[in-house]
Amino acid sequence: MMGRYSTISIPEEVKRILERAKGDRSWGEYLLQLYMERTRERRRRAFEEMRELLSERELEKMEESMRRFREEFRLRGED
Repeated sequence: MMGRYSTISIPEEVKRILERAKGDRSWGEYLLQLYMERTRERRRRAFEEMRELLSERELEKMEESMRRFREEFRLRGED
């Protein structure tokens, strides 16, 4: 998966903190995990904000629309 490497310059104190947190994992594995966790958290927060703004009926309509879109997209891709 990861063939080529790159260097990122960061303050030494930041590196020490991150090294403790990463433990035995490789830098690539650790940073990808941080990225994935942050991405999931952003999506969760966006979803929660949307739930607060929309009514239950609006959420149901949106869910149904997304379900139909996925079904139609899948059918077209099977051709």
